[in-house]
Amino acid sequence: MDGSTLSAKDEGAGDTAGAETTAAEKPEPREVLTRAQLISKVRAYHPRVKSELLGAAYDFAKKHHGEQMRDSGDAYYSHPVEVASLLADVKLDEITIVAGLLHDVVEDTEIDIGDVEVRFGADVAELVDGVTKLDKLEYSSKELAQAENFQKFILATTSDIRVLLVKLADR
Repeated sequence: MDGSTLSAKDEGAGDTAGAETTAAEKPEPREVLTRAQLISKVRAYHPRVKSELLGAAYDFAKKHHGEQMRDSGDAYYSHPVEVASLLADVKLDEITIVAGLLHDVVEDTEIDIGDVEVRFGADVAELVDGVTKLDKLEYSSKELAQAENFQKFILATTSDIRVLLVKLADR
C-alpha cells in the first residue's frame, strides 16, 4: 500500500501478465470477527469470561470508531478487533483483550482515558493509557542503534507487561 503498482501476474492472474492494479483500487474488506465470535474464542480457553464486559468493549470500539476507515478500505474498528483476536490467540486475560479492543479510542476518537476508566474500570484504563503513551514515544535513529537501551527504557516506563503485549499485537 505504498502507492506502487502490482502486475496481475504477481497477483496470480495468469494470462493477464502486464496488466497493472494501482494502490488506489481498494481490496475487498476482510471479514472481521463478530462480537459473538470474539466472545466464543475467549470462552474456549476462559469459560467464565465476563461476556458483558467483552461485548461492551467490542460495541464501544465499533461505535466510537464509527465511520473511520483504514487505508485498506476496512472499517477502522476491524483493527482493534484483530488486536483483540491476536491477544486471544495467546490466551490472555479478558482485561488485556478489552484493552486491545479499546487501545485506539483515546488516541483516535473524542473519548478520554477518564471515560474508559468509568466505563471499563481502572485496570483497563491503565493498559489503554500505557499503550497510548507508547504510541507517543519518539526516538531518533541513534536510539534505534541502541535497541537494548530503548528496550530497557520501555520496560522501565511500563508498569504492566500487558501494555507491551497489547502494543505487540498492535502491528
